[in-house]
Amino acid sequence: MATGDTQPTLPLPDGLVATEQPRRPRRAWPWLVAFGIVVLLAVGAWFLGEMIARDLVEKTIRTQITSNLPVPADQEIDVDVPGAIIPQLIGGRLDEVRVAADDIAIDAFAGDIAVEMRDVPIRGGAVSDASATVTLDEAQLRRLMAQVDGFPSDALGIDSSFVTASMELSLFGASIPIGFSLTPSADEGELVLTPESLQVAGADVTVDELRRQFGVLSNAVLRDWPVCVAQYLPAGLALDTVDVVGDDLVARFSIADTILTDPALRTRGTC
Repeated sequence: MATGDTQPTLPLPDGLVATEQPRRPRRAWPWLVAFGIVVLLAVGAWFLGEMIARDLVEKTIRTQITSNLPVPADQEIDVDVPGAIIPQLIGGRLDEVRVAADDIAIDAFAGDIAVEMRDVPIRGGAVSDASATVTLDEAQLRRLMAQVDGFPSDALGIDSSFVTASMELSLFGASIPIGFSLTPSADEGELVLTPESLQVAGADVTVDELRRQFGVLSNAVLRDWPVCVAQYLPAGLALDTVDVVGDDLVARFSIADTILTDPALRTRGTC
């Protein structure tokens, strides 16, 4: 007779054996969708904030220009601040500011002005580097040179690398046309036009030949023609160079680094 120690163990029926249930895979897509929505909202908020900040900065710059400088209040002014605005505002300085205005008119002075400023403080202080370029076409240069007594501004032109003009000198009762080409230069706030070449009745002549023919009458031509540009612009702009470029006269200015904080530099200059 078999005992408990010798009784063979029989396997349980399949239905009574506990089997491990397979784990259901977790779905990752809801988390990915939620994360994507958060990212999109953050990006949208950044761009909206950037747009608002840029608009505010550009409007503020325009207002400061028209209220502090001799510029007409209705003057159209283009302002460009490259790069992201918000990080620059946080840092307290604008990396670069570009300002441009076409056909800006201040009394007898008119031209297209472009200003570049770098490392511009937001809450006051000195800029690291600033310069301005003023471009005058023939009509604008005529308007300016009309302020110079005796200069034939109506006959002024711009040709290649020179300013040109002509006038008539009277010799023995006859009016003889004198043409001359002038080289522009800068001298302590003045634009100076200096005769470079001469023509009498269309023929090239030298300075000595003109003096021999017309004597003291030639002094009406053989002279420098200065006009004070500084009187129309802020004192913080220093006229550095003047050149003829194509059909325009181009004047370049350096700007004082404290022009934003010193009111005296924003008043009109003198020669």
